[in-house]
Amino acid sequence: MIRISSGMCGLFGVVRSPFADDPGRASDAFVTLGALAEERGTDSAGVALLGGWPGLGHDGCRVVKGRGRFSAIWRTELLAELDRAPVALGHTRWATQGSPVEPANASPMLVGAPGAAGIVATHNGDVDAGALRSRFALPAPSGGTDSEAVFQLLAGRRDPSGVTGVLEALVGRAALAWVDRDRPTQVHLARAALSPLAVAVDAEQNIYWASNPRWFRVVQRYTRVRFVTIVMLREGTYMRVGTEKAPGRRDRPQVLAAASFVPTARPADLDDRVWTGFTDTDRARDQATLHHRLAAVAVA
Repeated sequence: MIRISSGMCGLFGVVRSPFADDPGRASDAFVTLGALAEERGTDSAGVALLGGWPGLGHDGCRVVKGRGRFSAIWRTELLAELDRAPVALGHTRWATQGSPVEPANASPMLVGAPGAAGIVATHNGDVDAGALRSRFALPAPSGGTDSEAVFQLLAGRRDPSGVTGVLEALVGRAALAWVDRDRPTQVHLARAALSPLAVAVDAEQNIYWASNPRWFRVVQRYTRVRFVTIVMLREGTYMRVGTEKAPGRRDRPQVLAAASFVPTARPADLDDRVWTGFTDTDRARDQATLHHRLAAVAVA
């Protein structure tokens, strides 16, 4: 394991409503969130664009990522694909485990599952990957991150009890957003210990997530998007949001499943850098809700 820094990564993304008049509004919000997420990571950045609705001309999953800032990897020629993608995930990285120069350590990551299409996933945090690999029989990693071990455990798990079982096994900081490749109009969101995650819904019923609630307020200031709800997820929250994929049906995105669990952190995980970029008010409000369990510390 290579521990690079104690910085925090940034998560952001959108699940589109099929009833939005102009897909460009949500696309502008997504790109703005990516630019704001640079405050939580400049080692690498990436986006995943996922298809799913008939007639949108975008099938499967396209991942674009590279070293440096989000603004360095984002290209305007991707806007047409972003406008068509029912789901878009984004990530900015501050490396805590795994070399920042190795492409395999950048997110979003595509991770397979036996007999399934696998997942595309993002993670903000730092967990004990060694403990996960010693406890569970996981495939050999392709990189050096803790994120890959978490994604390997989540790949192929669909029911909330199976997902929360994995989330309860994590020791450390974690916020996650991932998509099952064969269910590309649905996103799994989870906040385990500490790592923040906010969810917002706009006036067109698009659903967004981000590592900092302030970003949504900035998006409102500089784009045409107006949010009707902005909520910080509490520690120990899991939800699956999106649309049911059914022939001839166009549903608004909604919460399809939800569950709670007890997250576990290490004493050293409680660090003010968890709230990098937060306003004092947002930080104090979130800190007042913390309820994770502390892992036992070995005594020499």
